[in-house]
Amino acid sequence: MNNLEREGFACNGESAIQTDSEDEDASVKSAISHGQQNDELPTKVRESLTTSQRPQSRLAYVDWMRGLACVFMFQTHCYDSWLSPAARKGRLFYWSQLGGTVPAPTFLFLAGFSLALVTLRFRSKGLDANQIARQTILRGAEVLGLGLLFRLMEYTLAWGWAPWTDLLRVDVLNMIGLSMMLIGAVIRATAMFAPAGESSVAAMEKRNAWAGAAVSLVIALLTPLLWTTWQPRWLPWPLESYINGVHTYGTPQAWLFPIFPWAGFAFLGMAAGFVLLSDWARTREGLVRWGAGIGGAGLMLAAVAWEHSRFQLPARLDPVHDFWHTSLAFFLVRVGMLLVILWMSSLWCARGWGQRGFSPLVQLGQTSLLVYWVHIEFVYGKFSIVPKRVSSASTATLGLCAIFAAMLLLSIGRTAWKSRRQPALM
Repeated sequence: MNNLEREGFACNGESAIQTDSEDEDASVKSAISHGQQNDELPTKVRESLTTSQRPQSRLAYVDWMRGLACVFMFQTHCYDSWLSPAARKGRLFYWSQLGGTVPAPTFLFLAGFSLALVTLRFRSKGLDANQIARQTILRGAEVLGLGLLFRLMEYTLAWGWAPWTDLLRVDVLNMIGLSMMLIGAVIRATAMFAPAGESSVAAMEKRNAWAGAAVSLVIALLTPLLWTTWQPRWLPWPLESYINGVHTYGTPQAWLFPIFPWAGFAFLGMAAGFVLLSDWARTREGLVRWGAGIGGAGLMLAAVAWEHSRFQLPARLDPVHDFWHTSLAFFLVRVGMLLVILWMSSLWCARGWGQRGFSPLVQLGQTSLLVYWVHIEFVYGKFSIVPKRVSSASTATLGLCAIFAAMLLLSIGRTAWKSRRQPALM
């Protein structure tokens, strides 16, 4: 696979970030049952948090954006798996793989964004920083466990020819789970090091946003070093692989999902979530929405211009320049892309277009983990519905349509089953 298509291997932990109120209530009761009190916050802050008005339903534009990433993921995987060598030389394959740069950053970004939403809701229910961190880290551990379980399933299905080291490969589910755990730790740390006497809820959200942005930037700046001159070779390869994606090859692999740079997108999502979901932004929705779109487009253009200018990072920060994999410029291009997509999805849903009648994208976005998990076997696995690496563009396109329809039906069935099951549990 080429460098672009590797980034199409993406998914999102649908079960990792449940924003449904019943799941939050269960988490809140679990946290409170430990007997912890909100002693870390002044009484006025606790009252403000408890009475603040936060949305209690899923954010449609988040699901819409996640569903759009699913569609990009489907087309990337299908064309990559099925097209013949001759068909892979055409423009269709080129644009398909270029679109493959969208899913992974989007899913990680939305994982961080959703964690910001969950954190605000936990605070509104009166949970303190320790309780929020514990719940967030546990959710992340669940997703990391799902990632390891997925690797086990893939290894079992490929029994006889897949090496055992595939069990320890760092895929995107692993990184989503680990990123969530790291975000939980950072949110806790920002509460520990709050300035004395600071008691404003808005200040807490601002501090969280700045922390997310700062960690994201640090990750992006350290990536070129940890992939080259600072490569931690002293670590066992399963651990080093989580730092820079070396796996068993000794050098970082562009098709894996290590912390550097991928966790940076999750922390960026965390920062965006605390900004866009703040009371300040809610009173200026139109301005903030257009600011994100225009700012994102400007950032993309500025990053590309910077890459082609004579002003580059010094060699001590970027010893081996690699635009597509480790450069700060390409990281910023994708940050701008995420902001533009966020603007498009929020505008689409704000006008009511994304929720008018039945929305396939919103539907897919609500079950993204499930459709990722299932579609992989019917595209890349032994149950592929189209012959791999020998098909024409038209045949692969028909297969793509079949995958989309099947995953949409699966998603609808999952939602219907869940809606019937929930009343029985209440």
